[in-house]
Amino acid sequence: MRRRKDPRSVASVLPLLPLALLRFSLGDPAGDSSRNGGLVGLRRGLATVGNGVNEENRSRLVDSGPEDGPLREYNVRVEQGRLKDDPYQRAMIQHLQELYETLKTYNPPKVVRPDVESLDPKSKSSFFSSLFSGFTSGGADDVTIPPDLPKGLYMYGDVGCGKTMLMDLFYDTLPSRITARTRIHFHNFMQDVHKRMHKVKVQHGSDLDALPLVAADIAQSASVLCFDEFQCTDVADAMILRRLLELLMSHGVVLVTTSNRHPDELYKNGIQRQSFIPCIELLKKELHVINLNSPTDYRKIPRPPSGVYHHPLGPEADQHAEWWFEYLGDPINDPPHPAMQEVWGRKIKVPLASGRAARFSFKQLLGSATGAADYLELVRHYDSFVVTDVPEMDIHQRDLVRRFITFLDAVYESRAKLVLTSAVPLKNLFLPAVEPDTASTKDNKDAASLPDDMRTLIDDLGVDMKTLKESSMFSGDEERFAFARALSRLSEMGSKEWVERGLGAKDAGKEVKNGQSRWSEGSA
Repeated sequence: MRRRKDPRSVASVLPLLPLALLRFSLGDPAGDSSRNGGLVGLRRGLATVGNGVNEENRSRLVDSGPEDGPLREYNVRVEQGRLKDDPYQRAMIQHLQELYETLKTYNPPKVVRPDVESLDPKSKSSFFSSLFSGFTSGGADDVTIPPDLPKGLYMYGDVGCGKTMLMDLFYDTLPSRITARTRIHFHNFMQDVHKRMHKVKVQHGSDLDALPLVAADIAQSASVLCFDEFQCTDVADAMILRRLLELLMSHGVVLVTTSNRHPDELYKNGIQRQSFIPCIELLKKELHVINLNSPTDYRKIPRPPSGVYHHPLGPEADQHAEWWFEYLGDPINDPPHPAMQEVWGRKIKVPLASGRAARFSFKQLLGSATGAADYLELVRHYDSFVVTDVPEMDIHQRDLVRRFITFLDAVYESRAKLVLTSAVPLKNLFLPAVEPDTASTKDNKDAASLPDDMRTLIDDLGVDMKTLKESSMFSGDEERFAFARALSRLSEMGSKEWVERGLGAKDAGKEVKNGQSRWSEGSA
């Protein structure tokens, strides 16, 4: 039986609580069981504070609601005190309930996979069809969206208002007849789309129009597709997104998505944005666009720390990393050893791996030219990451900062655990106390203004606004928002709730419970 060691360096940690086993959504029908975005953990937006509902009204919430569906589940969680009854969220859940009722009787059409020959520009039929249908580099399809396709939802609002929690609640309560379903972070979804397209082109030739085949494969595995954090920041995504979504809808796929932005604000100031406008119009036409403008940011509700972050560097930091790696790994059944992963034909070295845990130094992980695809591959294989010797970063290491933030996004979106040892407190990693005199005029000009939602988030994180606005580390609003989001996510990943998730699972048995007891005694 697997044993876990009690990490003595985290004596101040509150005792672990038993948590349910985590759940995975459907993966690639071809056999890719990627867990990116498919892992459904403890939902963001949950409020564990008093819910403001008196005892007399609590039972009414459940008794007077529908027999099943997201509204029923929302009422149950409010009644149990797991959620705060929020009128803005309740208005949104009504829309989700209406879609749920429609899906109870919805029969998606059979997915017809296109013939490979028809997608080859070398074929005669494809050549003539391209002449007479205005074929462009973006592709042209005889696409008809079924008139009975249920209208999906596009939920947008500020960070922390509960969008993801509501979408996950809807996903978890989908009618049982909807067996083909997928919930995934949008960034991970687009990575998967490009990977599939590459695979198709390798098999059938680079000239083949791969998107219809990929869309058909996705539709076969998901008649309901839920996206978290819909956004478009990449020109490669922008050029295929309208056509991809239209193809999915033509196969009867119902879309539900969250976003921080209204569709009109997507890909703003992006390269060739005019070509992206049809995608915006498609979203507004085929989805109900609803603003969840709750004034409450549930991410700001204080969470007790878990002790996974340690500074400064030194022998105690090394011991901290060693204890956590042993605790999160499986040293008895899988002693620490070097490992190798592969992405796009390139090898990724993992200095130490044990069970589902991986350990790197900051330089080993980010010192070379790595990117999102590398980190997504790592989170497919590992549930926990121990990263040591994180330095303070200055203006000369902007690329390193971007890589680190991209890595944090991948870890967060996969709901993995993260242990860090750093030279300085986390909020000072990207903001040196003294800025170098070499800060460019352009950077200072770009820092002249910040959006309201970013300003609020940064203030709540305890970062000095003047320091951030004048920092030459970040050259524009998008970079500053990425920094603020990284701090917010580090804060959430450092909470007791995040670290506890899954550690009380029943598969670990008595030894884990004993470890929890010892941890509890130590924290006392």
